[in-house]
Amino acid sequence: MEVRRVIRHFGRNEHLLLIENIPLYHCPHCAADYFSAQTMHEIERIKSQRLTLAVPRSVPIAEFRA
Repeated sequence: MEVRRVIRHFGRNEHLLLIENIPLYHCPHCAADYFSAQTMHEIERIKSQRLTLAVPRSVPIAEFRA
């Protein structure tokens, strides 16, 4: 197993929350990815306390047009 650091998003529009630097376990042989139980608990804690933990940032957004 390899540990990778990833970004995941939760919610959308004005409720969008990005969490950076999340440890993700990755198997290079079968390509399986998973978060540990401890990581999942921390993600839920961050989501529940988003108003006090999150730092607002500007993010450029582009729209895909077919």
